[in-house]
Amino acid sequence: MKTSLPNKQKGAAAIEFIAVFVIFFAVFYGMVSYSLPLLLLQSFNQATAEAVRLSVALDPNMAGYPAAVQNTAKAAVTNRLLWIPPAYNFNANQITTSFVGGLLSVQINYPTANLQAVIPFIVLPGIGTVPQLPVTLQATSSLQF
Repeated sequence: MKTSLPNKQKGAAAIEFIAVFVIFFAVFYGMVSYSLPLLLLQSFNQATAEAVRLSVALDPNMAGYPAAVQNTAKAAVTNRLLWIPPAYNFNANQITTSFVGGLLSVQINYPTANLQAVIPFIVLPGIGTVPQLPVTLQATSSLQF
């Protein structure tokens, strides 16, 4: 009895599809899950740099200059990051400003645990948690006056 070639190939397309789909899904999930933390980190860097730049414009001879510099910096960061949705749990307590000895430092410490409400973290055997992120996303800008 002679069997034809197409009958021997039954199911091969399904197996090939599964292999290609797994690779495609892994690449797609990696792009999506890492793009949000990278976007946040870039936004934090931009916001802290903008806060320092705006603080330079204040008159150093004004009354209460150190407090004004810190308030301006914190307000600038807060205004720059208004686009972040409430689900991300970003708040003003994660912004730190200091003005000591003429050095203005603006820092954001955002715990990545807040992202678990937005991004599904997957635990893969042998690899661990994906995406693998640090405990906090941190951005700092400083300027010597």
